[in-house]
Amino acid sequence: MTIDPISQAVITNLIKLAIEAGWKQAGNQIDKERHQQVGSAMEEYVRTYEKRHCTLKYDCLRMDNSLTLEDIYTDVQVLNTRESRRFESPEALKELFLETGRGFVFEKTTRQKGILEANLEPRLMVLGSPGIGKSTFLRKVGLEALKWQTARFRHEVIPVFIELKQFGDRHSEIEKLIVEEFETCGFPNAETFTQNLLQAGKLLILLDGLDEVPIAYCDRAIEQIGRLVDRHDKNRFIASCRIAAYKGGFPRFKDVTMANFSDSQIETFVRQWFRREPKIADQYWELLNSSDYKAVKELGQTPLLLTLLCAVYDESQSLPKQRAALYGEALEVWLKKWAAERRVHRDPIYQELNLQLEQVLLSEIAYQSFAEDQLFFSKRELTDQIRAFLVNNLNAPKHLDAEAALHAIQVQQGILVERARDTFSFSHLTFQEYLTAQYIVDEQQVGTLVKKHLTDWRWREVFFLVSGLMRNADVLLTLMETKAQRLIRTERLKALLKWTNDVTNGSAGDFKPAAKRDVALFYAHKLVRDRDPKLARKLTLACALTLACALDLDRARDLNLNHDFDLDHARDLDQIFTSVDFQVLVNQLEAMREAVSSDNAPLEERLAFADRIRQAWYNALHLNPEWLELSEKEIESLNNYLYVNELMIRCKEAALRVSPQVWNAIESRMLTVQDE
Repeated sequence: MTIDPISQAVITNLIKLAIEAGWKQAGNQIDKERHQQVGSAMEEYVRTYEKRHCTLKYDCLRMDNSLTLEDIYTDVQVLNTRESRRFESPEALKELFLETGRGFVFEKTTRQKGILEANLEPRLMVLGSPGIGKSTFLRKVGLEALKWQTARFRHEVIPVFIELKQFGDRHSEIEKLIVEEFETCGFPNAETFTQNLLQAGKLLILLDGLDEVPIAYCDRAIEQIGRLVDRHDKNRFIASCRIAAYKGGFPRFKDVTMANFSDSQIETFVRQWFRREPKIADQYWELLNSSDYKAVKELGQTPLLLTLLCAVYDESQSLPKQRAALYGEALEVWLKKWAAERRVHRDPIYQELNLQLEQVLLSEIAYQSFAEDQLFFSKRELTDQIRAFLVNNLNAPKHLDAEAALHAIQVQQGILVERARDTFSFSHLTFQEYLTAQYIVDEQQVGTLVKKHLTDWRWREVFFLVSGLMRNADVLLTLMETKAQRLIRTERLKALLKWTNDVTNGSAGDFKPAAKRDVALFYAHKLVRDRDPKLARKLTLACALTLACALDLDRARDLNLNHDFDLDHARDLDQIFTSVDFQVLVNQLEAMREAVSSDNAPLEERLAFADRIRQAWYNALHLNPEWLELSEKEIESLNNYLYVNELMIRCKEAALRVSPQVWNAIESRMLTVQDE
């Protein structure tokens, strides 16, 4: 490894910390033999951490040019309001748009170095999109903690890195997972040792991938993390989760969001990757800055995708422009380079399984496990699946040594990795998602995908990739629209959508009609929020702002949606609404301005004044308040409907080809009520 080794002096201090906190604080006597045991175990612990967590997962793509955590620099953005925990505020909707969109920035945000946040905050929840570097950030903080005397992390703690996707039937206790980290490195009486460290507040507990906990165990995992923090709050905690999967439940944590790579960080990464070939680095950076590859460069704002971009360019000196094509080429580069480096092409067990068949096998494994919400699978499950595949596809003998075949696949590919004894997973969720999408396209399962998983956020990336893998995405988008229309069934929902069309049709603003309808719905949501915050929290409209911007990105940025229903803003709304006499509304608001209740007025008087303001808006917008009195089931349907519409737009952007006639028709029908 190329990382700077942790010095013996630092290890000595860590040993001292382990002994003082893990043993002496509990009144245990430390004899020479026990001191040596703890010392040897701590040295092994440091070596294990460096080996497992301090080299990039994807350095195998370029064997002679490994990257380490010491080469990575990632900022985080801080979400300042508690409402951001459930992504219900306009600010949070914007953050969601940054996560799901193409990097459009609505307002200047503060970028803060992640290590500074980790120093300041005892408990952090690190949010971000897939592959943006959440796990890398947690590993980096852990490495800095191991070097605490010489590093920027200023707390005397021992880091423990836990992959939460281990949580399940066999690993259903967070504390036991922590104990196992020490036990495997030879710490004596690891359970007692761990409890003593927890009581002394000397652990940095890094909980990676809350979104990767199987759904069946998610509530239990959240509950256990909460109890662990409550019992041992002198320790420091950092957890990570995909932003789209985060549902809150961590009131004692501060939320931070991983920032995309800036241009300067992308350039630094590219030059580090090609540091032995600076001319190629220059050519590649020039290509990424060209107008033809603007979208590809935007993908490079995510560290994982930038790694794949570099790998593909390194292999062919060119880049595809489509997301799915990029993943496909990166996967092929991975498989070829991994096998070439290990020179195991002639393994007799494996010689008939070429690269194409490897991907078919991997796609079957990926799809079946993903459909079952399974990120980890046992050796027995894998060997049974491999044996069945080889028999069905290669006419192999039924007594084939499937374990040997699994070992050969693991050595040759590096896509499947053994995470624990007899427990395997894909090396990264992105590859599992891509291979799942490949299986769906190859096996013509698009209809099943839409029928079963359209409103499941866990399948969001799969939808994007399926769209890019299909020769023409018309069928996918048409099926998605048909399913979306079935979500709008009640008279109230139909009336609400009909209203968005009636009050925006023909307005002066140079927006697409569907974007106008969506903005109108966003205003309706604001009226709900002002009248009934509890109801508004359920009606998240997570896509109500992002959908409008996706439909009409260039113009939507000029629309200020972070307003109160004030007089000045009322004058600007004729760009969205029509058949509305805004002069009458302005006159009403001006009259009300003179009668504003003081803060000392009785609560009933202030509430009545607020009701008069809302009623003025209802009247001006021709909006019947009863249409907003939605049941929980209707709220769920509307949220899902908006999500699906936004998902269709993203799939269209990711598609290789979509017929203009088909898309224009779909877009024209968005947020309208269709005949049965």
